[in-house]
Amino acid sequence: MDRPPKPHMGFRPKSSIPTPILVPKEEAPKPPEGHKILFAKNTKKSGVSVMMSRWKPIDDLALMIGIEQTNDLRTVHSATKFSCNFTLQEVQQRWCALMYAPSQSRLAREAIGNLHPETVESVHKKAIFSEGEEALLATFKCTESPELEQFQELLDKNGCTFWRSRTAKDLQDYWLLMKKYFLLPDQVIPLDGPDPHPPSFSDIEEDICDVDLDQPLDEALEKELELQNRRNKRSVRLLENEMSRLSVLVDSSLGPNAATQELDSDTLACLCGQQVRYMMQHQEITFGRDANEFSVDVDLSLEGHAAKISRHQGTIKLQSNGDFFISNEGKRPIFVGGKPVLQGHRTRLAHNNLVEICGLRLNFLVNSNAVNAIRLAASFHTEQPLK
Repeated sequence: MDRPPKPHMGFRPKSSIPTPILVPKEEAPKPPEGHKILFAKNTKKSGVSVMMSRWKPIDDLALMIGIEQTNDLRTVHSATKFSCNFTLQEVQQRWCALMYAPSQSRLAREAIGNLHPETVESVHKKAIFSEGEEALLATFKCTESPELEQFQELLDKNGCTFWRSRTAKDLQDYWLLMKKYFLLPDQVIPLDGPDPHPPSFSDIEEDICDVDLDQPLDEALEKELELQNRRNKRSVRLLENEMSRLSVLVDSSLGPNAATQELDSDTLACLCGQQVRYMMQHQEITFGRDANEFSVDVDLSLEGHAAKISRHQGTIKLQSNGDFFISNEGKRPIFVGGKPVLQGHRTRLAHNNLVEICGLRLNFLVNSNAVNAIRLAASFHTEQPLK
């Protein structure tokens, strides 16, 4: 039996789903006895097994459906989302293998038959629209607003043209895409002026994710980058552990009150930033962002960019027992020591706590001498009526 000619890219089987053609396998000539090992080595070095391992049953099914719909391998390669980023040459080789290699064709059909019905249905749902389907959808003009019932009527009248898994909702969504990208025959692409239908961020992100990279994945480079990333993370963890040890050494050498020695007796605490220092001289202060008709005790806009900070972001209050509490009254969270404080909540402020508000980092320092004086005064007033 003669071997049929090799199909070109426009080849299209007549069946509803392209069925690979099985041809009798010609017996390979037996190598001489002295070349058995050499023949085995050459067979092992071929890339057929590697290519077969990359192709999954869902890829073969998507390839068959795409050829049935478009009759063009280039369109199938660019419009079908496979499990791997196959090149056009790999798609061509796989299609020829399904058509002319009996063993690969038989294994592919058996694997497709073992797929779960829901998996097969999901692949059918993603089938490319054919030119005949687009021509029928183009009968609706861009000035019209067809309802779902009209698409269902079109689907019922042309059931032999549309793919069997199409629904009225699928037709409506695809028609809206054609209208959005000016693919309807009665549309004119505007040359000047802004785009009336600019793409959204999600559309652009999806287009970027679906782009097929021409360059193959360099496994050696990926392994090296992953190894370097692990080294960097390990260095960061070691530095974090070293910082805690160094802070203990600084406190032991300078003393626990070294940071508050410059504070006078009227200052209870201090919020120290990179640009300014906010002195807390009252037992309760408000902080936020100054406005024309609203003012706070601590204007955080002096420290840096404070456009996202609320005008009344929160308050800091000193209780009679000497504990400081910070409460959040704004929309944005406040981070104290790395822990978030949400709106309507409060937490205790300790000495040398790091307070982060919308990117601004402030160090909270407590004047222990002034706080002890207030604590003693409060205890004196509570004990005086008992005497």
